[in-house]
Amino acid sequence: MKRRRFLYALGGGAAVLAATRASRSAPAGQRERPNIVLIVIDDLGYRDVSFNGGDIPTPAVDRIAREGVNLKRFYACPVCSPTRAGLMTGRWPLRMGIMRAVIPPWRKWGLPPEEQTLAERLAGAGYERRAIIGKWHLGHCDRKYHPLNRGFTYFYGHYNGAIDYWTHEREGETDWHRNWETVHEEGYTTDLLADDACRFLRECPKGKPFLLYLPFNAVHTPLQAPEADIARFAHVKDKRRRIYSAMVAAMDRAVGKVLDALDARGLSENTFVLFFADNGGVTQFSDNGSLRAGKATVYEGGIRVCAAARWPAGGIAGGKTVDGLMGYIDVHPTVKRLAGLADAPDPNPLDGVDVLDVMRGTAEAPQRPWFSYIQQGGPTEHLSVIDRPYKLVVQGPGILSENARETSKAELFNLAEDPREQTDISGKHPDLVDRLWKALRTFRTWKIDGVPEFSDGRKGFKAPKDWIIPE
Repeated sequence: MKRRRFLYALGGGAAVLAATRASRSAPAGQRERPNIVLIVIDDLGYRDVSFNGGDIPTPAVDRIAREGVNLKRFYACPVCSPTRAGLMTGRWPLRMGIMRAVIPPWRKWGLPPEEQTLAERLAGAGYERRAIIGKWHLGHCDRKYHPLNRGFTYFYGHYNGAIDYWTHEREGETDWHRNWETVHEEGYTTDLLADDACRFLRECPKGKPFLLYLPFNAVHTPLQAPEADIARFAHVKDKRRRIYSAMVAAMDRAVGKVLDALDARGLSENTFVLFFADNGGVTQFSDNGSLRAGKATVYEGGIRVCAAARWPAGGIAGGKTVDGLMGYIDVHPTVKRLAGLADAPDPNPLDGVDVLDVMRGTAEAPQRPWFSYIQQGGPTEHLSVIDRPYKLVVQGPGILSENARETSKAELFNLAEDPREQTDISGKHPDLVDRLWKALRTFRTWKIDGVPEFSDGRKGFKAPKDWIIPE
């Protein structure tokens, strides 16, 4: 057991990948590769979907969970860009310099070209149409970071986060594009993205698998929604919560359009649909339920997110609840298997694992450490590691410093007994704290130079005209 834990700590998902190799073959009779639709929502609270008991009606999103499965223990990063980097690569974003913070408009950094994206992976598996419709947030200062140079064949949306929903501007310039061209058009971004996704689905030739990556900017700030949607929530006293609720409703309607478009083409049965949030909700106006804290923290409210999956032809169906631990870095290896590439070599070792059978309910989630990290503003590092049922949270000036144990705050929780992370039991289990501390230190050594502190470079920054990337 000690030997296995050591391998997990040092090798990420490598040991689990080897242990689960025998379960990776496609089920008998299922030879047609599924379509892939990945829907990522920005800053959505864990309980802000009604399938998790929330008070905002989300019938379309609920449909995914009802016809598929509710992924109750799905994890993301504390903030946006790192989750997207791990989703695209199947690797801890710490390894590519994208885990400390998001990529803001003034940052000259992006997803390194040597990292293979999910779109690049599927390009070699017969997925000729590979679209990203929505928020990229993985680099915009150089064409090498552009989605069309990262394996996608079509792009419609925006490079940065936090754009205006109506003007489509960030830093005073229009950040709204189709492929390489800036687009000046009217409309609420959530609706525009859904309409373009439906158009993409209508134009996909039958019998040829496709990838649709649909990362909405909803429900991230600024808090903006159509007046008709806001009027639906007039009963909500808090203005921010009222507008946010309207944004969630608009997002749900957009998801419904996409699901209806799949139905209209007869594609729903053999389309793998995965829905999840890129981090926890902002505590001032979203609802993370009983989970502690929210976005930009490594507590459960910041990293455990609402998620659901559906693939009727592949056995992800029936409205079951799946409680196995999984997350954003597992999407790449899982889709890799869906595409018939389970045994294909990886240019860089994957940290995520194939969780298809876990989603089906035919396998237990593998036991492995699950890491989180953020240092977006200021000198304090926030890290956590989950080794079920335990979770160690460390906050301090640097876990790799010589006096880290003296200058850091370490908390240990038993998530099975204390999912709200209310009772620190570190004093009762010093040996366990030592082991998890060492695992966190090892994880932290994988960090490369990349995205610095969030505000670094902000002073004096002026956005390029229409966010055009120079050749």
